[in-house]
Amino acid sequence: MSEIVVSHGYGASDDSVWFPYLTKQLAQAGHRVTVPRLPETAAPRLEPWRKTYGEAVLAAGPAESTVLVGHSIGAVNVLRFLEQHDPAVHGVFAGVLLVAASAHEVGYDELAEFFEGGFDWERIRRSARNFRVLQAMDDPVNQPDPTEHVRLFVQGLGATAVVTPTGAHFGATPDDHVEVPEAVRLVTELLDA
Repeated sequence: MSEIVVSHGYGASDDSVWFPYLTKQLAQAGHRVTVPRLPETAAPRLEPWRKTYGEAVLAAGPAESTVLVGHSIGAVNVLRFLEQHDPAVHGVFAGVLLVAASAHEVGYDELAEFFEGGFDWERIRRSARNFRVLQAMDDPVNQPDPTEHVRLFVQGLGATAVVTPTGAHFGATPDDHVEVPEAVRLVTELLDA
């Protein structure tokens, strides 16, 4: 059984957006999905988020059969976790999926600390075998050019990107319950790689 550990986004929880759909679809294929509830979701802080997510990841199982998934600022949280991950001690993850992720600050002052100092792409890249990015062209958060964020992830991580014409932020608010079959497909692809 493979493990998938999801970092939710701003104001969200384990039952937000497409997480119930992802959980159901992957459970039917014999995988286990964990979406830890990160603290103070209405006022995220990097260190408590990274710590809580990291504890859930390390409790999930061996890195080589685990895929990390992040949505929105949760994707940035995954990257920050990977910057501190030691693959020599804890192993290399099977893969990482970043959904509606921002590669740099996009105008939310309350989230600025997640982006301070940029990313250590090389250290992040060493922590997982493969990276995938899912981004919609009509994403209202990663404007004016969502493909700029995609390009930075492709360059920095060697990620494979899937860019859809629509999909917005793949759940505009935490209460939006949407199906994102592309996320299921990409996680499955990472597990099979």
